[in-house]
Amino acid sequence: MTHALIVIDVQNDFCPGGALAVTGGDEIVAPINAMMDEFDAVILTQDWHPAGHSSFANSHLGKAPFEMTEMPYGPQVLWPDHCIQGSHGAAFHPDLRTDADLILRKGFRPAIDSYSAFFENDHKTPTGLKGYLDTRGIDRLTLVGLATDFCVHYSAVDATKLGFDVTVQTKVCRAIDMDGSLQAAENAMRASGVVLA
Repeated sequence: MTHALIVIDVQNDFCPGGALAVTGGDEIVAPINAMMDEFDAVILTQDWHPAGHSSFANSHLGKAPFEMTEMPYGPQVLWPDHCIQGSHGAAFHPDLRTDADLILRKGFRPAIDSYSAFFENDHKTPTGLKGYLDTRGIDRLTLVGLATDFCVHYSAVDATKLGFDVTVQTKVCRAIDMDGSLQAAENAMRASGVVLA
């Protein structure tokens, strides 16, 4: 089996001091760097939103960050403006190794958010990652990064649905944990066949 490390969204805006900081988000950088050489391939994902993205609370009159809204593709959390294309916040954490095989940008379509590394939030529009992994002969994935309960969770569940053997290294992830979202995400990942290590 060919084994890839998928590093989810270790970007300045998700680290302390960022626009959508995940507590302890910077603590996982050194362990991720140390893991990279153990894998056949390393893929980094990068949240990459245009300004005024539809998932930003500022794009909806009278709405505040972390409120829910209904989008054509289903329910959507509204976020503070974050990871805007070309901004400091969208850049990878400065200490993260970026000598990866692939950097995959997601969330760049203005009208739809993208938590998963494999599909937009409509669960239909592919990012192209599956095709890349297939052509490389990669069938086993280990996921780490930010945030456990959103982008890591959605990526892991989609990967198992697509037939990959998936492990999430929970000690090398950090969560937002909004209203029990971490427990719900862990339950959903286990139910879909993801190994939480």
